[in-house]
Amino acid sequence: MPWVRLHGTKDYLDMLQILEKYPKIRQTFNLVPSLIEQIEAYANNSVKDRFFELSLKPAKELNTQDKAFIKDNFFSINKERFIAVHPRYYDLYLKKQSQIEFNTRDYLDLQLWFNLAWIDPLFRQNTPELKRLAVKARFFTEEDKALVLNKQTDLIRQILPAYNKSSQNGQIEITTTPFYHPILPLLYDTSIAKQANPKTVLPKIKFSWPQDAKSQIDEAVEFHAARFGAPSAGMWPSEESVSEHILPFIMQAGIQWIVADEAILFKSLKKKKRDVKLLYQPYKLKRKAGELTVIFRDRNLSDIISFVYQAWKSEDAVADFMKHLENIHAAFKKEDILVTVAMDGENAWEYYVNDGHNFLNALYQQLSECPFVKTTTVKDYLSMHPAQSEIKYLKPGSWIFAEFGKWIGNPHKVKAWEHLAIARKSLEDALASMDTQSLERAWKQMYILEGSDWFWWFGEDHADFDRLFKMHLSNLFTLINKSMPDSLKEPI
Repeated sequence: MPWVRLHGTKDYLDMLQILEKYPKIRQTFNLVPSLIEQIEAYANNSVKDRFFELSLKPAKELNTQDKAFIKDNFFSINKERFIAVHPRYYDLYLKKQSQIEFNTRDYLDLQLWFNLAWIDPLFRQNTPELKRLAVKARFFTEEDKALVLNKQTDLIRQILPAYNKSSQNGQIEITTTPFYHPILPLLYDTSIAKQANPKTVLPKIKFSWPQDAKSQIDEAVEFHAARFGAPSAGMWPSEESVSEHILPFIMQAGIQWIVADEAILFKSLKKKKRDVKLLYQPYKLKRKAGELTVIFRDRNLSDIISFVYQAWKSEDAVADFMKHLENIHAAFKKEDILVTVAMDGENAWEYYVNDGHNFLNALYQQLSECPFVKTTTVKDYLSMHPAQSEIKYLKPGSWIFAEFGKWIGNPHKVKAWEHLAIARKSLEDALASMDTQSLERAWKQMYILEGSDWFWWFGEDHADFDRLFKMHLSNLFTLINKSMPDSLKEPI
C-alpha cells in the first residue's frame, strides 16, 4: 500500500516547516515506530509499493491488468480539494467516470498527476521543477514522471532529520506509541473489551498475551531513543486505548506521561456529565509499579478541527476556535489550566482548502498574538505544573466511544482475533526449536499481526486488508516452519 509514501510527501514535513514561521508555537508530535520504520525503508530505497512500481513503469509498456489497476486506484485522493483544482487531472477523472477509453498519453498523465497531487502544495509551489510540471499540466514525458518520483524520495529523506532538529531546538516534543500500533488492553486480554462495553461479543478463543503488550512498549521506547537520541517522555497509546492492566508496563518502560480521551476521565471518576473543571488538568496515577501522569484531550476542540472546519472558510474557522478558547478563559479567569487538543495529524488536511495551510497559518498567527494562551509541549508543561489530582482506577476504553468496538465485537473482527490466537499459540509452541535469527523475524512478524488496523477494517469491505493479513499469517507459519491451518486460509 502507498500511504506512508504519499502522506510522507504531503503531511509530515510541511507540518514542521509551517511551524518554523511561528517560534512561539510549541507542539507535541507522536511518531509511531512502525511508521518511522517505513519512512526509513522508503528513504533508503529498500521497499517499493505496487502503486510506485506501476507509476515507474513506462506508460507504453502497461498491460491490461496494469491499466485497470491505475484507472481504479490513481484517483485515490480527495476529489474536490486535489483533483478538481487541476484541470487535466479532473479531465481524466471525468473521462474515467464516462467510461471513455484511455490512450497511452492519458495513462502517462495520470501516473504523474496522481503522484504530483499527493505532494504538498507548499513543495509544488516552492520547487521550480515541480511548479513547472504543474503549469505544464499535460503532455508529460517519462522523464517528467521520473522527476516527480525522485522528488518524493527526496522529501521523505528530509522528514526524520527535520523532526530531530525541531525537537533539539525545543519547539516540538516527540512521543512514541507501542511499536506496531496494537490495542494494548486487547493484547493483554480480549475479555477487557467487555469491561468497557458489556455487550461486546468476544472471540471463542481468548487472546491473552500480556508479555506481547510489554514487548511492544519496550521495543518502541528503545527504538525511539536510538532515532532521537533520548527516551520519549510521553506515549500515545494506540488509539488512546488504555486500561489499568497495561499501566505497569508503561511505567516500567520509563514513560512519564500518556494521553487519553476525556470520556475515559469521566468514566474513571464516575461522572455522568462532562465537566471541564475536571478536564483541564493533568492527573497522577500512583501504583505499585511507579507513577505516571495522564492528560485527557478535549474531544470537542479536537474533533472540530478534525471533522468540522474543513467545510468552513479559514478565517471563520480560526475565529470560531479562538472564541472557544476565549470562553474557556472567561470561565476559569486567572486559573492556570491545560487544554489538550489531540488529533490525527495527517488525515484531516486532505479535506481542507490548500491542504490546511491557510487554516494552520491563520491559527498559529492568532495563537501567537493571543494574550491569554500559551502553547506548550506536554513535557514542558508538566515540569512546571506537575499533576496534583489522582485517579485511583483508570477505566478501560479508547478514544472512540470509550470502548473497543472498532477492533472487536463484530463477527469479522472476532474471527480475526481467533486466527491471531491460533497463530500466537503456534509461535509459542515453536520457540524452543528455533534459532536466534528465525526467532527474531518470527517475533517481528507476530507483532505486525497484532497491529490495530487489521481489526479496524475487518467487516468494512476492505479486501486488501484481508489479503494482507493472510499474507502476514502465512509468513509467520513459514518462519516457524509449520503448516498454516486450512481454517486460517479462508477469507475473513
